Amino acid sequence: MERAFWLREPGRGEIRPVELPAPGDGDVLVRTVYSAVSRGTEALVFRGRVPASQHDVMRAPFQEGDFPAPVKYGYLNVGVVESGPPELVGRTVFCLYPHQTRYVVPSAAVTVVPDAVPAARAVLAGTVETALNAVWDAAPQVGDRIAVVGAGMVGSSVAAILGRLPAVRVQLVDVDPSRAKIAEAIGVDFALPGDALDGCDLVVHASASDAGLGRALELLRPEGVCVELSWYGDRRVAVPLGEWFHSRRLTIRASQVGAVSPNRPRSHAERLATALELLADPGFDALVTAECRFDELPAALPALISGEPSSACLRVTYDSD
Repeated sequence: MERAFWLREPGRGEIRPVELPAPGDGDVLVRTVYSAVSRGTEALVFRGRVPASQHDVMRAPFQEGDFPAPVKYGYLNVGVVESGPPELVGRTVFCLYPHQTRYVVPSAAVTVVPDAVPAARAVLAGTVETALNAVWDAAPQVGDRIAVVGAGMVGSSVAAILGRLPAVRVQLVDVDPSRAKIAEAIGVDFALPGDALDGCDLVVHASASDAGLGRALELLRPEGVCVELSWYGDRRVAVPLGEWFHSRRLTIRASQVGAVSPNRPRSHAERLATALELLADPGFDALVTAECRFDELPAALPALISGEPSSACLRVTYDSD
């Protein structure tokens, strides 16, 4: 009998027993080593803030139950294949699976983690895949002046990828001065909102706040583009379409990981494989700012969501389960 984390009701989680199905031909049995939680989409799920219109769209690949609750939800899981096709047995894999000690999925649902990427870092693969898709949507150019507003998991991952481009100026912007450590680790500049450099060709907004979106628009040059990467759930957002929006002829463009960017003819599997390759960079370790045991997750998750202490990513360990 295995165990899984379920959202019992908005704001309350619990560990439930799970009886696994017998693996079929082509299936893999995976023992989870790490999973992860961000303060983005999963936080909205935990609060019960997924709008009714998005219940089908927001389903995770191996979700059980329905929004708002009870629901088993999650999509950042790294484990070791214990049985399945011979070429996968013993390999470390990433899967878009919820928080559970062991699970059975089709072998096509797992992606082998490259040898250069530690399992503890590979839990960020889904986040980096989201960031990679956003960069493809943004279509930055060599020499661009860029700001990323919001230094959470996704925003920081976007900044890390953009910082690899030649001759770009990338600034990570956040209200929390402690996020300067993340910017330093991934090799980009940091600024508080009031100190951010303007005249940007491109701004990626990932703070999920009205103030952050307003500041993102202020930082753009005429004809500049803001790529909106935040997901607000059922919360209405005030967008400042007065002031500079029309006179500077600004653009707000949505980005969402559910579909591969039309700027890149890649499959979902190819996109995820590229994200895992990017995770060979040890700078991404800075995004993991908290850790707990699987058994501690029901108590740890409310603290993560509340922001006390401030945390970008919570990594969950399973080493003795």
